[in-house]
Amino acid sequence: MARVKWNAGIEYVSGALSKGGNNGHHNHTKMLLATHRVAATTTPNCNNIYLRDAVKRSTPVSAHEREIRQRFTAVAIAVANRAQDLTQITQDQIAFNAQKDQPGGKKTMKAYLWSLEMATYDAAHPQG
Repeated sequence: MARVKWNAGIEYVSGALSKGGNNGHHNHTKMLLATHRVAATTTPNCNNIYLRDAVKRSTPVSAHEREIRQRFTAVAIAVANRAQDLTQITQDQIAFNAQKDQPGGKKTMKAYLWSLEMATYDAAHPQG
């Protein structure tokens, strides 16, 4: 196990220290990631560094996975549009506030809008 001696002025390092090139699409390249946590243990300051090798997908994208991606994209666009729709903002805020403290209620406005648009999408595209 390696030992690290921190220079004066550096309290901790956390986050992605090195990422591979990203051309706008997620690609599984090599990555160097550092984490830091403070815990009530015998060693309260824990620093970890992780190395991830490049990963290449071994199977083609299935039809089911394409459907899931299409559903996610459609719902994300619908949520973004609904959040900007001035004709629905007030009604959505009133309905959100009425349900947020109920059992099973959505705790954030975005989660609430996602649940509404997901239900709308699923009603319009029944699974066979």
